This record gives sequence, structure tokens and C-alpha cells, in this order.
Amino acid sequence: MQLGLIGLGKMGGNMRDRLREAGHEVVGFDQNPEISDATSLDDLIGKLSAPRVVWVMVPAGVTEATIDQLAPLLSAGDVVIDGGNSRFSDDGPRAERLGALGIGYVDAGVSGGVWGKQNGYALMVGGADEHVAQAMPIFESLKPEGEFGFVHAGGVGAGHYAKMVHNGIEYGLMHAYAEGYELLEKSEFVKDVPGVFKSWREGTVVRSWLLDLLDRALDEDPTLASLRGYADDTGEGRWTVEEAIRLAVPMHVISASLFARFESRQEDSPAMKAIAALRNQFGGHAIHKS
Repeated sequence: MQLGLIGLGKMGGNMRDRLREAGHEVVGFDQNPEISDATSLDDLIGKLSAPRVVWVMVPAGVTEATIDQLAPLLSAGDVVIDGGNSRFSDDGPRAERLGALGIGYVDAGVSGGVWGKQNGYALMVGGADEHVAQAMPIFESLKPEGEFGFVHAGGVGAGHYAKMVHNGIEYGLMHAYAEGYELLEKSEFVKDVPGVFKSWREGTVVRSWLLDLLDRALDEDPTLASLRGYADDTGEGRWTVEEAIRLAVPMHVISASLFARFESRQEDSPAMKAIAALRNQFGGHAIHKS
């Protein structure tokens, strides 16, 4: 099958390689001419035969502008797939604008990171049946082999919504491992912290790919001494918590893990300063001056 792929960064470039290895013809466009197969979006569309499927794999901040530039170049019967981490609420208006031109729209949540080329990508897609079917050969080649790794989650927006919840769960899982790591590091009993994590990789209920990756990180740096304890967030955790509030769903673990990321960015927490001042005021507890 033929596919136009816009955005050839860490994810998009590896997706192009995996699809080509599966026998698909992929024409890629990127702002970096050294890795691009087309000189412009216009050139990209000119290299594709109608009806076209074009996958947009760019950072969420430029997705809207990219699709707006792309839409006038497409024809009725074409399908646009947004595989970036867009907010689900953007999908409906986007699909409506494209639909007025006769262009289909599919939102795809994509998980797999830099390992997707080798292991396959978990795909959660939303859209009309006919538009998903049009791109199904591409989905089949990107997903891992076997029964799992793909879902047509529902209509437009469902793919990005599912990926949002996936990333919220990821926040919580990572933070549980992180808290366990810190406790082991501070314990006077445990002398081989990396060894403990290795022992968990088989035969335990806490084994997972994230655990394998933490073990790999500890092999490279057993005390993580080269890293700073600062963690960004790309939005999905915030959106998950916002949805929990909207739907009145108790979300203790995911919300706590999100707030912990905010805390990681503070050199000296103003909240903790206020607590220290209050303890000193009401109980005469010692305070530590900066």
C-alpha cells in the first residue's frame, strides 16, 4: 500500500522504516531535507495516487497548522490520520472541516516510542469504519505480530482519548517504580538495588516492560547519578485528570503522579517553606535557613 507520512522524527522515521520493511511504499516529508523524500507538502501529494492516505506525525503544537496546509492539496476520498499526541477534543472539529471537503479523518493513539520499529506499535484508532478500513493494511504492519496491539476504539476522538488514558496509567506505573527505587536506595538493608529490580523481571506480578527499561537504565548508571530529578509532562496526564474531574472518577494514583512531576521542577518548594514556617510558629519546631 502507498502512504504519505509527514514528520520523520524519532517516531515517524522509525515508522517509515518498519512500513518499508513490510513492503509498503512510503513517501515521507520532513522539514529536514536530508531525511525527506519530498521537497514540500505539494510535492508529497503529487507523488501519491488517489485515493490517498496521509499520516501526520508531528508534535501536537503544529498538527493543526500542518493539517490546514494539507487539506487544500487533497481530494475527496482521501484520508488523513493524526498519529500525534493531540487532545481528543480537537479531533471532532478537525474531522468536520475535512469531512466538508469529502476527506476522511482518523485519530490514532500510538505507543511504542523508540522501540516501535523493532517491537511494533500499539495502536488505538478512532474514526468511521470505512476510513479505518482504508488504512488497515498500514495498521496491520505497524502493530506487533499476534492478537494484540490494535483497537478501533470508537468514533472520531476515541483513539486519542484511549491514548490519553494509556499515558495517565503510564504516569502512575512509572511513579510506583520510582518510589520503590528511592526506598530501596535509602534502606540500610539492601546492598544491591539494581539486583533487586533484576530479580523482579521474571516470576513476579510487578514485571513489565517499564520494569525492564528501568533495569536497563540501572545497568547503564547503577545510582542514576548522571541524571537530574526533573520530569516534564506532555499534556496527556493533565488531560486525564481533567477528564476524571469532569466525570467524577476518583483518580488518586494518576493525579498524585502528575503532581509529583510538577514538584520535580521546583528547586526549593514554596509549599514546603510554608509548612516549615507553620511548624515553627505553632510548635517551635526547628527550621533550616537557606
